[in-house]
Amino acid sequence: MPDRGARPEPAHRAQLAKIWTIPNALSALRLLGVPLFLYWVLVTEQDGRAILLLMAAGASDYLDGKIARRFNQYSRLGQLLDPAADRLYIAATLLALVARDGLPLWWGLVLVGRDLLLLPTLPILRRHGYGPLPVHFLGKAATFNLLYAFPMLLAALPNRDDWLSTVFRPLGWAFATWGSLLYVWAGILYVVQVRQLVLADRAADRTSSVEAPRAGAAT
Repeated sequence: MPDRGARPEPAHRAQLAKIWTIPNALSALRLLGVPLFLYWVLVTEQDGRAILLLMAAGASDYLDGKIARRFNQYSRLGQLLDPAADRLYIAATLLALVARDGLPLWWGLVLVGRDLLLLPTLPILRRHGYGPLPVHFLGKAATFNLLYAFPMLLAALPNRDDWLSTVFRPLGWAFATWGSLLYVWAGILYVVQVRQLVLADRAADRTSSVEAPRAGAAT
C-alpha cells in the first residue's frame, strides 16, 4: 500500500514549483481585481480607487513578465493567466468607459470584436495538437498602450473640466489610438500564425501519406 504521507516525487515538486510562482500569483491577483474595479467604477463611481487599481494592474503586468524572464519562471499556467487577465481588464475598462461616455460604443465594439473573432482559433489549434500561441510582442505593446490610456481616459471623463483632465485627455486619446491600432494588428498577425501552422500540418500530412505507400513498395 502506498504511503499517503510520502513526500511528492521530484518531478511532481518541479511541476508544483512551476505553478506556484510570483508571476502566476501576480496574474491571479490581477484577475481577482477585475470585479472590484467594475464595482468601483460603475456602482459606487469611486473613480480614484478604480484608476489606482488599473494602474496597479498595468504595473503588475510589466512585473510578472520581467520576473518570469529574470528567474526563468515560465509556466503553461502563466501563459494562460497573463493574457486572460489582460483581456479581462481591457473588456472591463471598455465597458466602464462606454457606460460613462468616455469612449464611443463603436470603438469598444471593435476591440471586443477582435477578441471574439480570435475565439474560433482555439479549437482549430487544439485539433492540430497546439495550445494557445504565445503572446506576440506586438500584442504586449498594444496592451501596455491601452493600460496606459484607460486610466487617463477615466480621469478625463467628459463631465470633468479640471486641470488633470485637461492634461490627461489628449494623452489618453493618443495612447488609446495607438494601442487600439496595434491591438487589431496583433490580432491579424495571430490569425496569420494560426493559418501558417494549419497549412504546415496539412502539407506534412500530405507528404507522409505519399511517402507511406512508397515505403511499402520498397519492402
